[in-house]
Amino acid sequence: MPAANAASPWYKHLWPWIIIGILACSVTLTLSMVTIAVNHPDNLVNDNYYEAGKGINRSLDRELLAQTLLMRAAVHLDDVTGEVDLRLNGNSQPKTVELNLISPTQPEKDRKIVLTRSETEQGRYIGQLSDKVEGRRFVELLGTQDDHTWRLFEEELVSHDKDLLLGDEPLQGAEDLKK
Repeated sequence: MPAANAASPWYKHLWPWIIIGILACSVTLTLSMVTIAVNHPDNLVNDNYYEAGKGINRSLDRELLAQTLLMRAAVHLDDVTGEVDLRLNGNSQPKTVELNLISPTQPEKDRKIVLTRSETEQGRYIGQLSDKVEGRRFVELLGTQDDHTWRLFEEELVSHDKDLLLGDEPLQGAEDLKK
Protein backbone atom coordinates (compact mmCIF):
# COMPACT_ATOMS: atom_id res chain seq x y z
CA MET A 1 0.00 0.00 0.00
CA PRO A 2 1.28 3.36 -0.93
CA ALA A 3 1.83 5.82 1.86
CA ALA A 4 -0.57 8.74 1.96
CA ASN A 5 0.99 12.04 0.88
CA ALA A 6 0.45 14.56 3.58
CA ALA A 7 -0.32 17.90 1.97
CA SER A 8 1.66 20.70 3.52
CA PRO A 9 -0.35 23.55 5.07
CA TRP A 10 -1.17 26.62 2.93
CA TYR A 11 1.14 28.99 4.77
CA LYS A 12 4.17 26.98 3.67
CA HIS A 13 3.49 27.74 0.00
CA LEU A 14 4.80 30.85 -1.83
CA TRP A 15 1.75 31.89 -3.91
CA PRO A 16 -0.69 32.60 -1.06
CA TRP A 17 1.88 34.98 0.46
CA ILE A 18 2.37 36.79 -2.85
CA ILE A 19 -1.41 37.31 -3.17
CA ILE A 20 -1.69 38.46 0.47
CA GLY A 21 1.25 40.86 -0.08
CA ILE A 22 -0.39 42.44 -3.14
CA LEU A 23 -3.67 42.90 -1.27
CA ALA A 24 -1.90 44.36 1.79
CA CYS A 25 0.03 46.87 -0.39
CA SER A 26 -3.20 47.86 -2.13
CA VAL A 27 -5.02 48.49 1.16
CA THR A 28 -2.04 50.43 2.59
CA LEU A 29 -1.70 52.67 -0.46
CA THR A 30 -5.47 53.31 -0.57
CA LEU A 31 -5.53 54.34 3.10
CA SER A 32 -2.49 56.59 2.54
CA MET A 33 -4.17 58.34 -0.39
CA VAL A 34 -7.41 58.83 1.58
CA THR A 35 -5.42 60.29 4.49
CA ILE A 36 -3.58 62.71 2.18
CA ALA A 37 -6.83 63.77 0.48
CA VAL A 38 -8.54 64.44 3.81
CA ASN A 39 -5.61 66.33 5.37
CA HIS A 40 -4.79 68.43 2.27
CA PRO A 41 -8.04 69.35 0.51
CA ASP A 42 -8.01 71.09 -2.86
CA ASN A 43 -8.58 74.80 -2.24
CA LEU A 44 -8.73 75.85 -5.88
CA VAL A 45 -12.44 75.15 -6.37
CA ASN A 46 -14.87 78.03 -5.92
CA ASP A 47 -18.47 77.17 -5.07
CA ASN A 48 -19.89 80.63 -5.72
CA TYR A 49 -19.31 81.23 -9.42
CA TYR A 50 -21.55 84.31 -9.58
CA GLU A 51 -19.53 86.18 -6.93
CA ALA A 52 -16.28 85.12 -8.61
CA GLY A 53 -17.56 86.53 -11.90
CA LYS A 54 -18.46 89.84 -10.26
CA GLY A 55 -14.98 89.92 -8.75
CA ILE A 56 -13.42 89.44 -12.19
CA ASN A 57 -15.39 92.42 -13.50
CA ARG A 58 -14.24 94.56 -10.55
CA SER A 59 -10.64 93.52 -11.25
CA LEU A 60 -10.98 94.47 -14.90
CA ASP A 61 -12.36 97.87 -13.90
CA ARG A 62 -9.36 98.43 -11.61
CA GLU A 63 -6.94 97.34 -14.34
CA LEU A 64 -8.62 99.66 -16.85
CA LEU A 65 -8.22 102.53 -14.37
CA ALA A 66 -4.50 101.73 -14.08
CA GLN A 67 -4.24 101.68 -17.86
CA THR A 68 -6.04 105.03 -18.09
CA LEU A 69 -3.66 106.52 -15.50
CA LEU A 70 -0.68 105.16 -17.51
CA MET A 71 0.62 103.26 -14.49
CA ARG A 72 3.92 101.36 -14.76
CA ALA A 73 6.07 99.91 -12.02
CA ALA A 74 9.51 98.36 -11.63
CA VAL A 75 10.00 96.20 -8.54
CA HIS A 76 13.38 95.16 -7.15
CA LEU A 77 13.64 92.58 -4.36
CA ASP A 78 16.89 92.71 -2.39
CA ASP A 79 18.01 89.18 -1.53
CA VAL A 80 20.24 90.19 1.39
CA THR A 81 18.18 92.78 3.27
CA GLY A 82 14.68 91.77 2.13
CA GLU A 83 13.98 95.37 1.06
CA VAL A 84 11.41 95.89 -1.68
CA ASP A 85 12.15 98.92 -3.87
CA LEU A 86 9.36 99.95 -6.23
CA ARG A 87 9.60 102.69 -8.86
CA LEU A 88 6.14 103.89 -9.88
CA ASN A 89 5.39 105.93 -13.00
CA GLY A 90 2.03 107.32 -14.02
CA ASN A 91 -0.65 109.78 -13.03
CA SER A 92 -1.15 108.47 -9.50
CA GLN A 93 1.22 108.76 -6.54
CA PRO A 94 -0.65 107.45 -3.46
CA LYS A 95 0.92 107.54 0.01
CA THR A 96 1.04 103.75 0.19
CA VAL A 97 0.64 100.91 -2.27
CA GLU A 98 0.07 97.23 -1.62
CA LEU A 99 2.21 94.60 -3.34
CA ASN A 100 0.88 91.06 -3.32
CA LEU A 101 3.04 88.13 -4.41
CA ILE A 102 0.51 85.34 -4.93
CA SER A 103 1.46 81.70 -5.38
CA PRO A 104 -0.73 80.02 -8.01
CA THR A 105 -1.14 76.80 -6.03
CA GLN A 106 0.05 77.29 -2.44
CA PRO A 107 -1.76 80.01 -0.45
CA GLU A 108 0.66 79.68 2.47
CA LYS A 109 3.39 81.11 0.21
CA ASP A 110 1.42 84.30 -0.57
CA ARG A 111 3.06 87.53 0.62
CA LYS A 112 1.52 90.97 1.17
CA ILE A 113 3.84 93.96 1.45
CA VAL A 114 2.68 97.51 2.17
CA LEU A 115 5.05 99.99 0.53
CA THR A 116 5.27 103.62 1.64
CA ARG A 117 6.21 106.55 -0.58
CA SER A 118 9.71 107.94 -0.15
CA GLU A 119 9.78 111.52 1.08
CA THR A 120 12.98 112.32 -0.79
CA GLU A 121 12.53 110.62 -4.14
CA GLN A 122 9.50 111.05 -6.42
CA GLY A 123 7.84 107.77 -7.46
CA ARG A 124 9.87 105.55 -5.12
CA TYR A 125 8.17 103.23 -2.66
CA ILE A 126 9.94 101.14 -0.01
CA GLY A 127 8.84 98.13 2.01
CA GLN A 128 10.21 95.09 3.78
CA LEU A 129 9.83 91.43 2.84
CA SER A 130 10.02 88.99 5.75
CA ASP A 131 11.46 86.05 3.81
CA LYS A 132 12.85 85.06 0.43
CA VAL A 133 10.34 84.71 -2.40
CA GLU A 134 11.23 82.97 -5.64
CA GLY A 135 9.44 81.15 -8.43
CA ARG A 136 6.31 81.72 -10.45
CA ARG A 137 3.97 84.26 -8.84
CA PHE A 138 1.01 86.43 -9.70
CA VAL A 139 2.23 89.93 -8.88
CA GLU A 140 -0.50 92.40 -7.94
CA LEU A 141 0.06 96.08 -7.18
CA LEU A 142 -2.85 98.04 -5.70
CA GLY A 143 -3.07 101.79 -5.26
CA THR A 144 -5.76 104.48 -5.02
CA GLN A 145 -6.61 107.59 -6.99
CA ASP A 146 -9.59 109.79 -6.01
CA ASP A 147 -11.17 107.04 -3.85
CA HIS A 148 -10.89 104.53 -6.71
CA THR A 149 -8.54 101.57 -6.59
CA TRP A 150 -6.28 100.81 -9.53
CA ARG A 151 -4.50 97.52 -10.07
CA LEU A 152 -1.48 96.24 -11.97
CA PHE A 153 -1.55 92.45 -12.25
CA GLU A 154 0.80 90.13 -14.12
CA GLU A 155 2.24 86.66 -13.88
CA GLU A 156 5.99 86.85 -13.36
CA LEU A 157 8.93 84.62 -12.56
CA VAL A 158 10.24 86.15 -9.33
CA SER A 159 13.97 86.02 -8.69
CA HIS A 160 16.26 88.33 -6.80
CA ASP A 161 18.59 89.05 -9.68
CA LYS A 162 16.08 90.74 -11.99
CA ASP A 163 13.52 93.52 -11.69
CA LEU A 164 9.83 92.87 -12.20
CA LEU A 165 8.12 95.17 -14.69
CA LEU A 166 4.39 95.71 -14.18
CA GLY A 167 2.09 97.39 -16.66
CA ASP A 168 4.25 96.56 -19.66
CA GLU A 169 1.91 93.86 -21.01
CA PRO A 170 -1.45 94.54 -22.70
CA LEU A 171 -4.56 93.98 -20.61
CA GLN A 172 -6.00 90.57 -21.45
CA GLY A 173 -9.75 89.89 -21.42
CA ALA A 174 -10.91 93.50 -21.41
CA GLU A 175 -10.84 94.28 -25.12
CA ASP A 176 -14.62 94.74 -25.24
CA LEU A 177 -14.63 97.06 -22.19
CA LYS A 178 -12.54 99.80 -23.82
CA LYS A 179 -14.59 102.80 -24.76
